[in-house]
Amino acid sequence: MSTVARRTVVSAAGGAGLAVALAACGAGADGKAGAETDGKADGGTSGAPQDAGAPLARTADIPVGGGKVLADQGVVITQPTAGEFKAFSSKCTHQGCAVSGVGDGVITCPCHQSLFDVSDGSVKGGPATAPLPPTPIKVEGDAITLA
Repeated sequence: MSTVARRTVVSAAGGAGLAVALAACGAGADGKAGAETDGKADGGTSGAPQDAGAPLARTADIPVGGGKVLADQGVVITQPTAGEFKAFSSKCTHQGCAVSGVGDGVITCPCHQSLFDVSDGSVKGGPATAPLPPTPIKVEGDAITLA
């Protein structure tokens, strides 16, 4: 009867684990890396384009000096001053993470704590160096929609 050395079994198990880990980190069939380029992970859309006429939010939902992140639409809407509404991409310009919150005049990215100004999307604190791109919106009555 043949016996297998413990070292052989441990080496084979380690090699299999490494192969699984590398496959999970590799590019998918579309040539993009895993979760880093996934629409949900980077603040993108869920795949379906937002209807330009459908309301994204109501004006009462957006606090003055703050805002609201709409992750499914890939947009963050802010109200820098009473009655003034702005919108920006919710994808951080540093490494593509989705911004997570708005308050005290800044939009915050949770990945590396980049801060962006609610009035113009400019960088208030790095590591991001580029502003959040604006997203055109229109306000009609109390409805905020894509322009």
